[in-house]
Parts: sequence; structure tokens; C-alpha cells
Amino acid sequence: MRSTFNMLFYIDRNKVKADGTTSIFCRISIDGKRTAITTGLFCNPEDWNTKKGEIKKEKENRQLLRFRKHIELTYQNILKEHGVISAELLKNTVTGLNNAPTTLLKAGEEERERLRIRSIEINSTSSYRQSKTSQNNLHEYLLSLNKKDIAFTDITEDFGEGFKLFLKSKEYGSRYINHCFTWLNRLIYIAVDREILRFNPIADVPYERKEPAKLYHISRNELKTIMENPMSDKLQELTRRVFIFSAFTALAYVDVKGLYPHHIGRTAEGRPYIRIYRKKTGVEAFIPLHPIAEQIIMLYNTVDNAKPIFPLPNRDRIWYCINEIGFLAGVKGNLSYHCLRHSENFF
Repeated sequence: MRSTFNMLFYIDRNKVKADGTTSIFCRISIDGKRTAITTGLFCNPEDWNTKKGEIKKEKENRQLLRFRKHIELTYQNILKEHGVISAELLKNTVTGLNNAPTTLLKAGEEERERLRIRSIEINSTSSYRQSKTSQNNLHEYLLSLNKKDIAFTDITEDFGEGFKLFLKSKEYGSRYINHCFTWLNRLIYIAVDREILRFNPIADVPYERKEPAKLYHISRNELKTIMENPMSDKLQELTRRVFIFSAFTALAYVDVKGLYPHHIGRTAEGRPYIRIYRKKTGVEAFIPLHPIAEQIIMLYNTVDNAKPIFPLPNRDRIWYCINEIGFLAGVKGNLSYHCLRHSENFF
């Protein structure tokens, strides 16, 4: 369906500069939606022909005609390249603001950079790390189609179905496939928001049925084994102690990493406790310290509020150390911080 496209040039007689001139604007209307842009041109109000939408002086009017032709040419180019157009898209392109990528992988890299910056702000890299694998899978899928990238306007429902089949051929589980498919949908909806697309062409492609959750936990005996086996490596020993500390406080890794001496207090009876706002929920938690957790915390920084209590490295190194500790302690399965959320009561 061909878009209805109209232009109207006008001036704002209520806003006249000190030199007696006023700005010339252009109102763009496409399919009933309007937006206005400034032409960067000026004229005296008495030199403006409202009926014709042009300047009475020939020299200045030639500049206005060139601007009109520029909009018309841009309109034709966008329509030819993308097949769809909107007033906002045309405005952003004309004014040089429309630098948004129009291809899938380029949009993915842009979004990953946004997530990288966001991960620094919130001190959590999980979304950024997950986006890497999803983006890589999209890249591999496109290579299997002999494509280096694909325009958003070329994405079809078959493309979405094909991506799912590609992931299944790699024998990934449903949760992993859904994560990757969510990334594809995310990029497409960004394109919709930017009016590169009018709708999501894979909106009707269903997600995979989720597998039953398998919640692994460590037992009291397994924790006891970890507690009875100190590590010779300094980083592994720090990780072991922090892991045990979390088992007795139920604090997530991000909360332990952000734990400072001022979070520790004592009741009127002298019993130590931790008072901290949980990172995920923003809810304040009051946690009495188990004697074992108290012993661990006293081995580290409890006085300098400029530094955290535990000198923890980045999340990836900690996760590797936790797996190593589980292996050396003979714990079945992959040991992780999340295991503590489904474990027995150790108190």
C-alpha cells in the first residue's frame, strides 16, 4: 500500500528574531501522522507567501526549493530501500538523527554496547554476558544462510522458524533456545519502536515448551565437606569462605560483593547482624550473623568503609573457583551460588 505524503512550509509569526526574521518550518504528513522540522532558513514575515508556502524573494526561495527536493528524494530513497516509511523516520533521516542500524547484527552490536554500559552502572553483567551467546548464534545462523547480515525488512516468519530449527540442530535445551529467540525478538521490537518496521514479522512464532525445572541443592554433609577442606590457593580459599558465608546468611553474590563494614551492627545484647538493601529487590534485609559467618567476616575488612569487606574479583573468576571447590570437595554436579537458594537449613 502506497503511503500518503504531504509537505507544508510555514513560519511562526509570533517568534521573530532581533533582526526581524523568523524560522521557516516544514510539516511532514505521512499516512495521517505529522511531524515538523526546521529548514534552517529564515525570512522576514512580510516576504512570506502563506498561500503558496514560499518566499517572495527569488534567491532565498531557491534555497527553500532545494530543501523541498531534498526531502522528496530522501522520501523516495527510504521507500525504495525499506519498503516502509513514517513521518518520524523521514524527519530523523533528513536532520541526520537517524543513525540507527537497519540490519539485524548491527542492531545487536549496538544493543550489546548499551547493555555493557548498563552493566557497569548496575554492577551486574548477567544480561550483557547472555547477549554474547545469543548474538553469536544469530551470526552463525546467518552464515549458514550465506548471509553476513540481514535487513530488518527482509526478516520473515520463516526466518524465525529457521532460527529455532538451527538452534535445535545444535541440541540446545528449550531454555537456551528461548533465551536466543528472546534476543531476536528484542532486536526486532527495537526496530519497530524506531519505525524501521511496522510490526514484528515473527510475533506468531511460538517459544519452546519449557522443561521442568531441575533445582540442585547441596546437603548439610556436602557443605560440611567444603568447610572441612581449606584451599591452598589464596583466591580459592577466599571463594570457599565467601561461599560458606553465603550459606549461613542467604546473601547472593552481588550482595556479598557490595557488603561494607557499615552494614554490620550489633543488637542491644551484643549479637552481630547485617543490615543491607538487597540488590535485586531493593528491600532492606536484617540478618543475624551465625557464629560461623561472624568468624569468616572477622578475617577481612571490618573497619575501612571505603573498601568492601571481601576483596572479591569479577563474577566469572568466582564462578570458576566455585566449580573447582565443588570438584575437589567431591560435590556431585556443578556447584554454584544458586545451589544455596535450594539447600537445607544449616542453622
